[in-house]
This record gives sequence, structure tokens and C-alpha cells, in this order.
Amino acid sequence: MSPAELRSQIKHLIVDSLQLEDVDPSSISDSDALFGAGLNLDSIDALELASALAQKFDIQISQDQQTRDAFRSVSHLADFVAQKRAEAGRPFTAE
Repeated sequence: MSPAELRSQIKHLIVDSLQLEDVDPSSISDSDALFGAGLNLDSIDALELASALAQKFDIQISQDQQTRDAFRSVSHLADFVAQKRAEAGRPFTAE
């Protein structure tokens, strides 16, 4: 999976798992903030999104600074997911 495909999947996952019916996944910027000024997500959204990411990408998500930093943007989340999969010995392969 390419980095662009991963970012696209994460955008769709954000919209689907958080039931953001009025948001088009393609309208979400890779670099915009997910919390605060960006998508304006809150802490409950973060928990739901973390659970959805863990399930979809088969990764462990803990409550540490690295995880909090990863939830800044779609690009940061994509890097985080790819890193967690690589650490678990399940890196994404280019298709």
C-alpha cells in the first residue's frame, strides 16, 4: 500500500467511524489539524478513532506522547500506522 493510499484509507476511516456524514473524505487535508481548528474532533472522537485504527490496521495503540503526537493530522497518523505495523513485523507492501 502506498503512503497516499494509506492516507486515503485513514480519511475514510475517520469519516465512517466518527459518522461525519457531512464530511467528504477527499476534503480532509493531509496536514490540517484533526483537533481544534481542523476537523474539530474531541477526546471521545480520539478514543473512537484509536479503536477503529487498531482494528482496521491490526496495531496496538497506547496512551503515550508518541500516540498523542500522531493524532495531529492524517499524515502523522499514516506515518504512525506504518511505523506500528513495521514494528510488529507486518509492514505494508507496495502494490
